Amino acid sequence: MRALSVNVAAAREDEAAVALWDHGTCGLEVRPAAAGRVELLAYFEHEPDQERLESVLPDAAIAGVPVPEVDWLARFRENFRPFRVGRFLIRPRWDKAAATPELLVVDPGRAFGTGTHETTRLCLEALEQLASSRALGRTLDLGSGTGILAVAAERLGARPLVASDIDPEATDASRLHAELNSARLHVVRADGGTAFRPGSFDLVLANLMALLLIDRVEEIRALLAPGGALVLSGLLLDDVAPVTQAYAACGLPREFRSGEWAALVFDAPEAFASPAAGAPR
Repeated sequence: MRALSVNVAAAREDEAAVALWDHGTCGLEVRPAAAGRVELLAYFEHEPDQERLESVLPDAAIAGVPVPEVDWLARFRENFRPFRVGRFLIRPRWDKAAATPELLVVDPGRAFGTGTHETTRLCLEALEQLASSRALGRTLDLGSGTGILAVAAERLGARPLVASDIDPEATDASRLHAELNSARLHVVRADGGTAFRPGSFDLVLANLMALLLIDRVEEIRALLAPGGALVLSGLLLDDVAPVTQAYAACGLPREFRSGEWAALVFDAPEAFASPAAGAPR
């Protein structure tokens, strides 16, 4: 076992985490560092390519560190406690509790989306508010990770539910979370929205990076039925303006904030039609 300490600006935590997963880390710890920075401790079963990581994360301070002898599973379970996000109670699968409509069971692993990060919390809050004013209808969790957002949408009455991701590890995690929560999800391995017909969904959830949301804007917009709703998360505050501009055809969004993160909720007009609508798929 090898370990690296990666010290980065707090705003680049997600970018550094993705780079470390791409380089084969088998586990991450995140610790506070100096003001405005965090330290990611990344563990590897092989010798990591530190030089390559430094080229991907040029502003990070990267150094090898000793690997302590720790029962990581026991430590993780000790620290992961049930917690609430709005109406939802999120608990790990090993913490036995009576099932309720508000309970979301998670099995934290490499796939993203356990409710602990602000971006997932913002999506859950946005979903709850949407469900208080409208039927969620046909729902797609695009880039689903664990699929926990799709599970939450089902708890709030959405039908049918599709969880889509290009990563087979993520689709496996979505199937597991569907089983753990007795949720009926259709899990699809696909690249973005290209696998679906235009206008197929009343609600699209996309907890992704801003650059990807902007790059795939027409593809994502095309998924919405007239009068549908779009929840975009994974945004830093500086991303709000360019993403709002990219999705201007969907109207003015409602904004949810938590610290340095934001989510946008668009209610597409009834007359909404994407430029891609009607294109064969």
